[in-house]
Amino acid sequence: MDLEGAMRALRAAEEALPQAEEQAAHAARQIKADARNRVERARADLHRTMVAEFRAGARQVDLVKRTGYSRERVRQILRAAGIEAD
Repeated sequence: MDLEGAMRALRAAEEALPQAEEQAAHAARQIKADARNRVERARADLHRTMVAEFRAGARQVDLVKRTGYSRERVRQILRAAGIEAD
């Protein structure tokens, strides 16, 4: 490659960099949004499962032990489902 060709290649690479950085940033934002959505779905599934287990006879203390949630958090989840737990 001659000097002019090398300079053109460098300029082209430098000019393409901002677009590549923006594409990478957009991809990163999308990856984070997808991960947040997966967390929210998993949390909602866990809460539904906790409610179902409580209705099937599980005790609140058992849900606390199995989930690692505090008693108050378990109570909040059950209340949100219309259950007044002790």
